Amino acid sequence: MLVTAGRGYYQEWGKPARELKPGDVVNIPANVKHWHGAAKDSWFQHLAVEVAGEGGSNEWCEAISDDDYNKLP
Repeated sequence: MLVTAGRGYYQEWGKPARELKPGDVVNIPANVKHWHGAAKDSWFQHLAVEVAGEGGSNEWCEAISDDDYNKLP
């Protein structure tokens, strides 16, 4: 994922959230549960490049809770 504009966050399951700004790159390996999205006070734009693997799939999981999202700076 390449952040192109705005400000946002990326967080892997069980790890702290990472702030994202234009120019940041995030490599997300297969089978890593995560979320990414805009900061409360900003919009967020990114490019995603996916390398298809054998038997791979995408699974949308639960949304981040409002309580957890609102704790972000």
